[in-house]
Amino acid sequence: MKAMILAAGRGERMRPLTDTIPKPLLKVGGKPLIQHTIENLQLAGFKQIVINLAHLGQQIREYCGNGERWNVSIDYTDEGDAALETAGGIANALPLLGEKPFLVVNADIICDYPLVTLRNRKIDLAHLVLIENPVHHPQGDFSLTSDGLLSADGREKFTFSGIGVYHPDMFQNLPVGPLKLRPVLDQAIQKNRISGEKYLGIWMDIGTPQRLTEIDNLLRVSK
Repeated sequence: MKAMILAAGRGERMRPLTDTIPKPLLKVGGKPLIQHTIENLQLAGFKQIVINLAHLGQQIREYCGNGERWNVSIDYTDEGDAALETAGGIANALPLLGEKPFLVVNADIICDYPLVTLRNRKIDLAHLVLIENPVHHPQGDFSLTSDGLLSADGREKFTFSGIGVYHPDMFQNLPVGPLKLRPVLDQAIQKNRISGEKYLGIWMDIGTPQRLTEIDNLLRVSK
């Protein structure tokens, strides 16, 4: 299974840090965010990785190169100055991702989820990893039904972790251009074609300079 790292975001909430450095290259625990993700993918057995680029993307390409130093192969899609959002970016990368299901991971999260469990995951159109709602996102995103399917409604909602396995059919025939993931997910959820699971382990979203500092301190202390 191939993997895609979403690294094209502008990182507006991280400014002014991201005015000169792309968010995936901000360091936590002594190394860039994207390096944590690449290393986790490699340890889980993912050898072929696609990274999408936009804002200051050349810096990411120069840092990561072809992936040889991590014993993986890295390809890139360049979305130019304006990122295509999540669904648009994935659709744009389909020629590199192939015809089989693939893993997609946000570049701005730190977690200990066992990615190896997703390598042979059987899916319909998608399988998403959900987490307990963090303080900065108390309303959550989706519910889980008793048979493990995602629902847009429900009494108890959880937050999408930014980790998911997708079938390329989900992104075929989408209009070219910026497109968020949520409306694409909602269409598939209405047809009961997305499964999910709740993960209770470590998960941290690096969305603000304050959280960047907090997580950096935690990782340095834990070493």
